Amino acid sequence: MGFIIRWIFAFVLLAATYNPTQWNYVSWSMANYETSLSLTVLFGLILLVGYIIYLRATLRSIGIFGMVLVLAVVGTLLWVLFDQGIISLDNPTINTWIAIVALSVVLAIGLSWSIVRRRLSGQADMDDVDE
Repeated sequence: MGFIIRWIFAFVLLAATYNPTQWNYVSWSMANYETSLSLTVLFGLILLVGYIIYLRATLRSIGIFGMVLVLAVVGTLLWVLFDQGIISLDNPTINTWIAIVALSVVLAIGLSWSIVRRRLSGQADMDDVDE
């Protein structure tokens, strides 16, 4: 259940930043930065904090190579689904949502990896050891 919650937060973070609807930070900030500059900066900084938390944890747990590997697995899964005719990549809106889901899976795995590794191997990270 912890992975699902981390994935949902990663998905919300990415979708709040940009999605193909009008309800995203990028569209809103471009339309309102002149009249609401302080809110634009505040919301941007809140999103930046979310990205720093997720990216730092992901880089510490699986690193760049792990991120690329997870993204390659997700990309290959999408390729198989496309090849089998389960999904179609003709719609740019759907492609954007697929990219958001794929990237949020990478971030969620990165944030959850230390917990998974500890449960599988029984080894604690240095951050988990009490002094």
